[in-house]
Amino acid sequence: MNYNVAVIPGDGIGPEIVTEAKKVLDAVGKKYGHNFSYTEVLMGGASIDATGVPLTEEALLTCKKSDAVLLGAVGGNTNTSPWYKLPPNLRPEAGLLAIRKGLGLFANIRPAVLFPQLAAACPLRPDITEGGFDFVVMRELTGGLYFGERHTETVNGVRKAVDTLTYDENEIRRIAKWGFEIARKRNKRVCSVDKANVLDSSRLWRAVVKEVAAEYPDVELSDMLVDNCAMQLVRDPKQFDVILTENMFGDILSDEASMVTGSIGMLSSASLGEGKLGLYEPSHGSAPDIAGQNKANPIATILSAAMMLRYSFDLDEEADAIEAAIHAVLNDGFRTGDIMSEGLTQVGTKEMGDLIVERLA
Repeated sequence: MNYNVAVIPGDGIGPEIVTEAKKVLDAVGKKYGHNFSYTEVLMGGASIDATGVPLTEEALLTCKKSDAVLLGAVGGNTNTSPWYKLPPNLRPEAGLLAIRKGLGLFANIRPAVLFPQLAAACPLRPDITEGGFDFVVMRELTGGLYFGERHTETVNGVRKAVDTLTYDENEIRRIAKWGFEIARKRNKRVCSVDKANVLDSSRLWRAVVKEVAAEYPDVELSDMLVDNCAMQLVRDPKQFDVILTENMFGDILSDEASMVTGSIGMLSSASLGEGKLGLYEPSHGSAPDIAGQNKANPIATILSAAMMLRYSFDLDEEADAIEAAIHAVLNDGFRTGDIMSEGLTQVGTKEMGDLIVERLA
């Protein structure tokens, strides 16, 4: 099969980690008989330097015509980079918001995986995390409190701010369907998180999710209040498979989930829409302080490429192979600097990519 991938190297360490992800994808293609064609696209600071804006219409059109988009990182040092003297709508991160909107990406998937080889980095007790854990937070990305009407006013001499939390059933239904579809590729369990004991929006959320669940009889659905979920993530993260939730709750819970893994350099992410086209990127930033030094950990980007194979191309076996190769490299004691421990072998960005490719052969 032939797949067209729009590649956004971006800023900082982005070009280095994307290079390694492409190297791994090419190795997968060679092994399984696929061809990946790459079209490089400018976004973020690199686009500002070249065109004056963080994302051009031409770049967005290229992404729309692709089968998937692979992103490195955008942004720079907010204290020293000239990009951050520009108006907010012209700064690097504005390109990320623009591409999500332009591609209609409303579902954000953030895996939280504790690799057994990196268990010492986890802040939770060993008896809680023994054997590792693996779940995803599926966050609705374009609705809710962050996108509702808002205003600030002064009433009778008192300042008052209003933010509106709004969801309609169609917005809930489309994210719920993605949650159940992804659960089918995992352990077939969805935990829908809301605040239905207080909020009308959450009561609608819970009702619509249950309607969607009827279409997926092979997937188990449970409901959990968001405050309880926050506690359960640190009490017993292994109980979760897919956490399905609205925008603000997902924002908070996915950050909590990344913290309990203890290693953000290992965490991938995906943003999806109505069809198969998705945007895949590591959860970490652009790390400009180590850019160009062969120090960056490419594993999160390589895992993002595996997510691309799984969710945009339905190549589950190939995605499994990448994940197995990463486990093999870690089992053999190789680490980049950010996950290095005493007695192991430290390698650079390029070397880590090569080691993963070797284990794909």
